[in-house]
Amino acid sequence: MSVESGGKRQGAGQPVTLQIIAAELGVSTATVSLALRGNPAVAEATRERVQAQARALGYVYNRSAASLRTAKTHIIAVCVHDITSPYFAEMLTSIEDVASAAGRTLLLGTYGESLERQRRLLQSFREYRPDGVILCPAAGTRPEDVRMLTEAGAPVVQLSREMVGGGLDFVGSNDADGTARAVAHLISLGHRRIAYFGGKDEVSTGAQRHAAFLAAMRAHGLAADPSAIFPGWGRRETGLAAVEQALARAEPPTAAVCFNDLTAFGAMLGLYRLGKQPGRDFSLVGYDDVREASQWAPPLTTLAHETDPGRAAAELLLARIADPARAAQRLALTPVLRVRGTTAAPRA
Repeated sequence: MSVESGGKRQGAGQPVTLQIIAAELGVSTATVSLALRGNPAVAEATRERVQAQARALGYVYNRSAASLRTAKTHIIAVCVHDITSPYFAEMLTSIEDVASAAGRTLLLGTYGESLERQRRLLQSFREYRPDGVILCPAAGTRPEDVRMLTEAGAPVVQLSREMVGGGLDFVGSNDADGTARAVAHLISLGHRRIAYFGGKDEVSTGAQRHAAFLAAMRAHGLAADPSAIFPGWGRRETGLAAVEQALARAEPPTAAVCFNDLTAFGAMLGLYRLGKQPGRDFSLVGYDDVREASQWAPPLTTLAHETDPGRAAAELLLARIADPARAAQRLALTPVLRVRGTTAAPRA
């Protein structure tokens, strides 16, 4: 099949260009370019004609050529440590929604808690020249580790975790406030022997929530038992092992604040293995309120953000791309406590 264009036949396998579409419709190439991008400067009827003709001819947008003209790739890169975590999966959905509405495509990379893998990913991102990057930094990340991106003109927004002294935008949780709410809730129910499950001090969220737990216990006149602190990455395995070890003690705790929902889910599984019921025999509070939290039996008491962190990070990045000179922002979102079925007064 071929297309006649100004007396010149476009052969099969050769690309359809803006000039060919313009010649077919008797309009300028500038009009075709604007119409294909949905620019409101072109009348709606003309936009529809141009887009219909482009589809009929099999026109494929040449993103590389456009990037050379505009110095923009319309790509947003996202780097997180664990795509299998429902917390990050849900945030990626929100980031994708915001990016898509702004005409941008996502470039995704995961580093599995490896600083070296993260370094290689950021180097690859630089080669793709994204318009901006959303990064959940690996443990041990330093400001100089991301300088290769910022010096290349790609702004960086930190999500969930943050580096000290980087001067970069950040969106995450108010860890101190959220953890204090969890502790206060358990104490209001009558719990005094409260454990802490999960979290690693090597990352900002782990260090801040751990410190907030100790401070909240002190504020209520209680001393946190160091042997009732069970650190670990925020995974089900961590919570499962923690609750088994905690309940094997001579004087076990009656409740636990968990670093995140995944840790709490693991602890719930551990309780079931021991023949115990979450909420009735042992109370648990999670953090993040992923969709799965409300679907467990009983549903998990947890801390939720009324503002979606993924959406907030994507919107902040787009604002940064539009205005690179704006002052850095730190959005620490205050969580609310969702009281459900995994917390109750301790049994006599």
